Amino acid sequence: MATHDPDALHAERHRIAASRDARFDGQFVTAVHSTGIYCRPSCPARTPRSTGVTFYRTSAAAHLAGFRACKRCLPEATPGSPEWDLREDVAGRAMRLVLDGVVEREGVPGLAARVGYSERQLGRILTEELGAGPKALSRAHRAQTARTLLTSSDLPIADVAFAAGFTSVRQFNDTVREVFALTPTELRARRRALSAPDGGLHVHLPARAPFDAQGLLDWHALHALAGLERVVTSDAGVVTAYERLVDLPGGPGWFRASAALPDAAGPRAGIDLTIRVTDLGDLPTLVARVRALFDLDADPVAVDTVLGAVPALAPAVARVPGLRLPGAVDAHEIVFRTLIGQQVSVAAARTAQTRLVAALGAPVPTAIAPDGLLFPTAAVIAASGHEVLRGPAARVDTIIRVAAALADGSLVVHGGQSLDELRGGLLAVKGIGPWTADYVALRVRHHPDVFLHSDLAVRNGAQELGLPGGARELSLWSEQVAPWRSYLTMHCWRPIVDRATVAARVAHTNSRKDTP
Repeated sequence: MATHDPDALHAERHRIAASRDARFDGQFVTAVHSTGIYCRPSCPARTPRSTGVTFYRTSAAAHLAGFRACKRCLPEATPGSPEWDLREDVAGRAMRLVLDGVVEREGVPGLAARVGYSERQLGRILTEELGAGPKALSRAHRAQTARTLLTSSDLPIADVAFAAGFTSVRQFNDTVREVFALTPTELRARRRALSAPDGGLHVHLPARAPFDAQGLLDWHALHALAGLERVVTSDAGVVTAYERLVDLPGGPGWFRASAALPDAAGPRAGIDLTIRVTDLGDLPTLVARVRALFDLDADPVAVDTVLGAVPALAPAVARVPGLRLPGAVDAHEIVFRTLIGQQVSVAAARTAQTRLVAALGAPVPTAIAPDGLLFPTAAVIAASGHEVLRGPAARVDTIIRVAAALADGSLVVHGGQSLDELRGGLLAVKGIGPWTADYVALRVRHHPDVFLHSDLAVRNGAQELGLPGGARELSLWSEQVAPWRSYLTMHCWRPIVDRATVAARVAHTNSRKDTP
């Protein structure tokens, strides 16, 4: 849907809706004039003629135009749009921050300040681009969170209201009725049977198929830090779940993520999540960050179509369809883990990072996670990092310098930045080079078109796939798969990750044999 001609775009979207292509669910909604409802593109209802519908980029725009969500297809129950990871403009940057809950925490003034525009300018830009202003977009996000919690959790309805970001139960009730034409109790009646272990809150996060959940679980397992993260494995050593602590605005949080299990309707792509939080108001933020961590809003068919069309990559894409990018739940943490992990093995980096967490990480309440530790903040690393960090003096000095800059705000790193803004800020710091800036951009900015051509493991993996091995040649070769070069990076890493995963499973099996 790259066309900018309104008539051509309308015709293209109508063809997509008529074909009921689920790949476009979450990328736009179809508002039906005769019924006053809006649907996801794959809604099974008969598609009206082209003149009888209006297409909106966001559900918020459909709400403002007076349409209600379809009760049959529940358009809010879809993955988000991959557009927000691709877009570098103000609208894209703002949407990433809206999804992270910035409007609920800081209001529209805080959102405007983060993107560098006045409230009035920002409202005008978002209305022109997305059909709704910041408040309406935030309200739609709250409604979507409320629907998720009502239909996939046992949380009391009054608690759902505040967990979704509403300031009162009355406001919550009015919004749910207006958006869905159902009361919260009627939405709750659609809930699946649930089982949430450890007293946590259970939420299902959908993804577009195909979805390589196992690949991401294996990735996180290889990088997991004791105290902060934990993996659950089967008897055969296969990673079945990934757990970790998160420092949220209202206090520590914890989640366990596993590949979604089939239900009565059949297989489901996505993540089944169990959550514990200090403040229920942090739930939308945590859910948004987990979605980014597992790349749940990606369009795998679009990615695999481009990469799979290249003969050298076709076998790798066929072997691992729906490969995803590992994102981030804490931008500052990724910066420090990247700096510590420069030019050392994954195992050596994990040892150094675990030592930092053990020495400087803040403990969390037992109710959140027994013996758990948060990753240390920038301020703590700036003050005490010299006592813990080891290695070349220049690297330690860079880490302390970065920590001080992040702590005092002179260096800003978050997912709402443009790619150039994020990279430029990092590269301006003495001791940070292009590889570090690009790796942070891939993880924090979650940009789909970052290729780490200078990374030794990427070059080695590229040679295994039959691609050029030299950094410059590989960089030039990669341009043919833009704008999906981040996924090319992951395919190049995959042989190394697979070997490490197999070795970990063998070690796990052997340890079980040796246990009396």
